[in-house]
Amino acid sequence: MLESTLTCPHCGHVETETMPTAACQYFYECKGCRSILKPLKGDCCVFCSYGDVPCPPIQASASCCTKGAE
Repeated sequence: MLESTLTCPHCGHVETETMPTAACQYFYECKGCRSILKPLKGDCCVFCSYGDVPCPPIQASASCCTKGAE
């Protein structure tokens, strides 16, 4: 799956986005409150932290760009 629904932890805004397949997405600007989201410790990207579907490499049981992004 290439779409994931992100939920902002600050305002609760929900937005469905298409995930990149060639790179991890480290930052995402919430369209509700304009907060900049970044991966939680231990996650490789914003989709793994805030999305309902993990990023494509994790879906394929492969390692992502980096593990443990801060």
